[in-house]
Amino acid sequence: MGWAMDELESRANAQLNSMYELSEKLVAISVRETSSDDLVTVEVNGFGALTGLSLAPGANDLGGPRLGEEIVGTAALAAQRAFARRALITQEFNESFAELLGSRPCSG
Repeated sequence: MGWAMDELESRANAQLNSMYELSEKLVAISVRETSSDDLVTVEVNGFGALTGLSLAPGANDLGGPRLGEEIVGTAALAAQRAFARRALITQEFNESFAELLGSRPCSG
């Protein structure tokens, strides 16, 4: 009986550690993207939220509407890359977690 409980505890800890690692990887996602004219640089997190914005000299010369479009477009591209990274991390987690769930000890 002791071995079965030890095995169950070990598997549960492995599964919890795997979920913790997933969370850490998702929180650590950060993507930086620069517009094609090098005037706007944005940084977004794994949720696509803007975490940084830098404007190069000359960015204000674009005018408000055009500068806004550059910021939004660059941020959207960065968010797409962040979401792609998030999807890859999640897919890798799902595959490895399925293996953890599939490694059930034999009953006996």
